[in-house]
Amino acid sequence: MNELIDKMKQYLCPPGNGVFTVHTAKENKESIHNKLYQTADLDIVHQKWSQSLDDLAENKQTCLLGVTLDTGGGIQRGANWGPLFIRNELITLDEKYFDLGDVRTIPHLLHDKYLNNETIAKCQNALYSEKTQLPVSCLSITEDFCENFYKEFPQKKIFALGGDHSVSYSLVKPWLKAKRSQGIKAAVIHFDAHTDLMAHRLGIDICFASWAYHMLELLDDPSHMVQFGIRSSGQNKSFWESELGVKQYWAQEIIAPNNILDEVITKLKNDGIQEVYISFDIDALDSEYASSTGTPEKGGLAPHHCVHIIDSIAKEFKVTGADLVEVAPFVRSTHFSGLNPEPATTLQSSRIIGGKLLEVMN
Repeated sequence: MNELIDKMKQYLCPPGNGVFTVHTAKENKESIHNKLYQTADLDIVHQKWSQSLDDLAENKQTCLLGVTLDTGGGIQRGANWGPLFIRNELITLDEKYFDLGDVRTIPHLLHDKYLNNETIAKCQNALYSEKTQLPVSCLSITEDFCENFYKEFPQKKIFALGGDHSVSYSLVKPWLKAKRSQGIKAAVIHFDAHTDLMAHRLGIDICFASWAYHMLELLDDPSHMVQFGIRSSGQNKSFWESELGVKQYWAQEIIAPNNILDEVITKLKNDGIQEVYISFDIDALDSEYASSTGTPEKGGLAPHHCVHIIDSIAKEFKVTGADLVEVAPFVRSTHFSGLNPEPATTLQSSRIIGGKLLEVMN
């Protein structure tokens, strides 16, 4: 355990500090630091955060992790600020959690497999200031951390704040591998306007449009990837279900009166599913409720639709992992949504969804 904690103190950082900047959003960073540590002094914040990690083993609460990456997105950037702003929403709620901090993020990098050895060595020196074999790209750090975390703490839960949806690759993959090693049958519940089922996008195989595709081989059956809210796709529903074997419920199916949830729950129960991971892209919501995101889409779900689905699933299965991604508070998407461009509505929605996910995980 000491080895894991030592690594965490190297490749994580205090909550709100994952985006490498000095002045931008300084007030927001100071706000979260004051709420969590009663000070905005960065040296004291780092000291208190570091000391808090020593109590991780004894803490029984859901763990919060910020993944401040938007390099894996491809339309509009800005989701790297999601963890900071969502935290300021969640901290107003009664739900408790153990804040692990943020993954240290070099904003130009996606995954170490795309880097040459010289670049990795230079970035290791920049991040860690010492000779080390630790990964340097955000997705590689996140994956390494989660794999070690679940080995050390197989019963603990991580609720991650993104970041663009590529971060789910490095969150869901270690979770599925951990559940398989524990003999637990697992499923992934995916809320999104888009399928994220491309094998690659412009030659890049790990990104916001492909993470779900790579999870299929880790599931006992591809139908254990259940997608809610889809409505923007180059292919129709029958294509994805027949070609890849996933199960989809498009937004209009959910909005209309139906027995979809009974169908989902019965299927997963019959297949022996015990635990689920919920990956929630904020653009699953109609752009009326979430315009500050990289790809807002009309015709989507309302928060109450999603809360009802999450509640219903959580009554039948343990929710032991989750993420909330693609909240981009500085994005003003009037040309996409034609609606109120202010981020307040998106952040209010993230508080509702994030609070519900914490509730069902605790």
